[in-house]
Amino acid sequence: MPSLIRFLFVVGILVGLVWGGMLALVAFVEPQPREMTQTIPPNRLNR
Repeated sequence: MPSLIRFLFVVGILVGLVWGGMLALVAFVEPQPREMTQTIPPNRLNR
């Protein structure tokens, strides 16, 4: 039983680190909006 508790504790710590990393990305990283253009070949327009 102690190995199960240790395993759950380690998994909980890892989940907490991943959760904290996602929150840090949301809080501190601001995406840069850019204009996107994509050329379409004329033969695809005449279908």
